[in-house]
Amino acid sequence: MKPISWQEAASRFGAIAHGDGGPISAFATDSREVWKGSLFIAVRGERVDGHKFAEKVLEAGAAGSLVEEPVRGPFLLVDNVVDALARFASSYRDEFAEPVVGVTGSVGKTTIKEMIAAALSPLGRVLATQGNRNTEYTAPLLWPETNERDVRAVVVEMGMRGLGQIAQLASFSRPTIGLITNIGWSHLEMVGSREGIARAKSELFTSLPEDGVAIAPAECEFLPQLRAASAVEVLTFGFGEGDAQVLDYEWSSDWTAVSKIRIGTETLRVKTPAGRHLALGAASALLVARAAGVDLTNAAEALTAAKLPPMRMEFRQALGQDWVLDMYNSAPNSVKAALETLTEMRSGKPVVLVLGEMRELGEETEAAHREVGRWVGAMGAQLIALNAGESGPARWMVEEAALHGSPGADLLTQAETRAQLEALDPGHLILVKGSRAVGLENVLPEGVLG
Repeated sequence: MKPISWQEAASRFGAIAHGDGGPISAFATDSREVWKGSLFIAVRGERVDGHKFAEKVLEAGAAGSLVEEPVRGPFLLVDNVVDALARFASSYRDEFAEPVVGVTGSVGKTTIKEMIAAALSPLGRVLATQGNRNTEYTAPLLWPETNERDVRAVVVEMGMRGLGQIAQLASFSRPTIGLITNIGWSHLEMVGSREGIARAKSELFTSLPEDGVAIAPAECEFLPQLRAASAVEVLTFGFGEGDAQVLDYEWSSDWTAVSKIRIGTETLRVKTPAGRHLALGAASALLVARAAGVDLTNAAEALTAAKLPPMRMEFRQALGQDWVLDMYNSAPNSVKAALETLTEMRSGKPVVLVLGEMRELGEETEAAHREVGRWVGAMGAQLIALNAGESGPARWMVEEAALHGSPGADLLTQAETRAQLEALDPGHLILVKGSRAVGLENVLPEGVLG
């Protein structure tokens, strides 16, 4: 980003400036990520109060801190950091007239965000949320980069941890196009039910302007609820139905696939990593591109070059085995998509599934884990399940998998899992999937990650 002066930052944040920290060229919400010229955002977390690090970050070269109470060194004082960040982002959004895409969903947001950014790239430079910086503290920090003249579109990932959060993110990003990738189970414990998740996600559609575009899955059981929440027509994507239809899907041995996607009178061929869910992602990205004014042929070609995030259905060959690494998060619908992909790609190879517990499912925790166990059993795959702690819900996956046909189902520790994977004969197809909290990177034999 272009550096901004201390005084301009104070104005955009609505802050009272104390001292002069000099030009600001970066932002950090973690004291370990501060470098020269950074403005440190002092976040009050459940366990750590960022205000306690305001003096320490000066030693790392920080220009100063954004705070809710006076600290040592230069600081910008505000009543509420979240409100100040929203005001800051909104000041840049006021100056930006190009398409803004808001993306939310229970799973797959980060992957689809990258697909959309690629599909929009024929317009010129596209800004997109970095990594999964999709919260009220991190999403606003994208907006200063729109001050650069060559930016032609922005793609904003919107996380949801409760009702009202997406509405808050949309209040300053003000999307012109909104995409809901799916309504699943993630963060169920925070909103009480899947209906609650649908209501929270629909806040994106509610925020759209009268000339905005809303996009959702054609097969979503909550589509009527999403349509009712939207002030604009909802376009859909799906297999053989919707405004963007996946007509054909063919995979190849290099873990890629080519899909035929029809939008209106045009049929396009798009290459993606293997996975029917990624074919749907491509269809949704093409709908976004059309809404933003991109020629569909150009969008499809650009989409083929999309660089998807690491550790999301990433295929590797190592130690005589085929590995599929999906170690960022896990929920029932994402597990199902992964199992469907492996079923297509197994080519007669024995399959080993290393699955971590799924989190934040509230009252559906046991039912969801048992359902995954049944899917595993029906697939006839060996299951190794892990919990994030000493005990947890992964045992229910093991019980159901054993009852429904799995040739082997065990609940193991990280060390036991690694030993078992190291002892496998060559020629297996191995899926390693779970949330970061389970620490699945610790179960991989040396050489898998390179």
